[in-house]
Amino acid sequence: MNSGIGLKPPTSHQITSGRFSSRADSVKNVCILVTRKTLGSFPKGAYNNHRINMNILRKIVCQKTTKFRKVWTKHSKCSINYVSGRIYFANFGCCYSSIPSKPQQLYEMPRCLKSEKIEDAMLCEVPLGEALPQPSDYTASLIAITGHNWLLRIAADTGETLQKVYLGSYRRFRYIAWNVPQETLVVKSIQKNSVSESQQSTVLFYFAIFNVFPLTLVGVLEIDKKVFGSNVADAMISNGMVIVMHSVGLVRIYSFERIAKQYMQQLCVLGETCTWKGETGTVGDFPFGVPCNITLTERPPVLFEVPCLENAFQVGGYPLHYIITPNKKTQKGIYHIRSMDDHNLAKNGIRELKYCSLEPGWINFHPDTSERIIQFGPDQISVLRLKELENDSYQYGVMEEFSILAMRDRTVNNKVTVTASGRLVKRRYEMLDDDPEQETFQAVVYEDELDLLMLVAVTQIDSEGNAHVNLHCNETGSVLKKIILQESWDVTHSHDLVFDHDTVIHIKERPNHNFSCYVYKMHCNLED
Repeated sequence: MNSGIGLKPPTSHQITSGRFSSRADSVKNVCILVTRKTLGSFPKGAYNNHRINMNILRKIVCQKTTKFRKVWTKHSKCSINYVSGRIYFANFGCCYSSIPSKPQQLYEMPRCLKSEKIEDAMLCEVPLGEALPQPSDYTASLIAITGHNWLLRIAADTGETLQKVYLGSYRRFRYIAWNVPQETLVVKSIQKNSVSESQQSTVLFYFAIFNVFPLTLVGVLEIDKKVFGSNVADAMISNGMVIVMHSVGLVRIYSFERIAKQYMQQLCVLGETCTWKGETGTVGDFPFGVPCNITLTERPPVLFEVPCLENAFQVGGYPLHYIITPNKKTQKGIYHIRSMDDHNLAKNGIRELKYCSLEPGWINFHPDTSERIIQFGPDQISVLRLKELENDSYQYGVMEEFSILAMRDRTVNNKVTVTASGRLVKRRYEMLDDDPEQETFQAVVYEDELDLLMLVAVTQIDSEGNAHVNLHCNETGSVLKKIILQESWDVTHSHDLVFDHDTVIHIKERPNHNFSCYVYKMHCNLED
């Protein structure tokens, strides 16, 4: 499993940590680890086969003689998506497995009308140790939303449609995300467009919430401006919270469980007959769809609220802290790390990331659940840790664990230079922080099972961007491996990079909907 951070400021999410036993990490010889695995002789019972397999793979990936070679390239006029060992083309209609030595096609769906194409999708893994009603419920599947409002559950390896739910025609549903990963999903409608007064509605969004094992309806919630405020700009549901963003730079958080319990008008079950507002039909079937059965008549109690610039708000760490930019335009690029309990600022909790660069710097909680923080800039990446302080006016402080610096000539940015004749010349302008002729960081990617940080660095040479990937130890920041990308990296184009076990996948988008996918595989010298 992998997680990407850095190509764009990521949204807050948590993934299971894949960090290893320090005693096992101290073993340098792969042969010894393989022998231990065979004999079952582990220092600790919790150090199971999967962990030792990942430790072996990590050491093989990082050894000097291991190479990463480009084995596959494919271009497309539609967006390309990667999800857990599968590469999707043609709006998720064509799927390749990235696990073999070269990607192999798993399936291709029949062509469909533009209105029926898949708009968004995500992979649903098989639960362990749970009894499910249908055999097909144990099949790993792609949960997808189509242009004509059908929610589909598609077998991940064959493309067979296992289940269909019609959401209704009262709003176009377009986006799908996890509320609780692999447990509860949320399908979000597009924002209401301006309409004539006769059709005017104050409902800005609808959210359809489903359990996934098996796929069952929780309810449909509406975000109404009359309830949540006339200046509501956006909303989302995540980790059991309804998060509402306001155009004045205010974020409010509500409990979804409390809202569903208090304001559910009628329980609706997929496949059962239901009467709703004078109409009778089968829930989830066409044309009846799924009624909006969670309707609020008043604003629910606010769990937490905070003013912040551009509604950028994230929560993490232990005990819980949050990161915001104060709600003033002059504060853009400055981040505050504060306690969720009392809003108190952490010591060293003001982080300034004002760069003169094409892309802004960002700061985010580390996805390895270590309660650390990643601070990203074009020439420096720092990993910070929240620590409890004793005998200090601050309860908690932000301490730097390590920094990774781009390979640069640090004297280049000196305002004063000396010519060949010895004359002192003072430049009028400083050099950009992401000067194309200097190595610049473009992305950070975290591979959780190998516990590695992957940094993408780009240097412009002869009008082309040459990119390489450095693998760093997640604990210390030390560089373990360098991988050269063969294709050029234009910093003005959109890029997505994935590192998954022994595979590197680079997806880029060029102008006029030109997409390309490049796959690199690990190769070892058999003599080593």
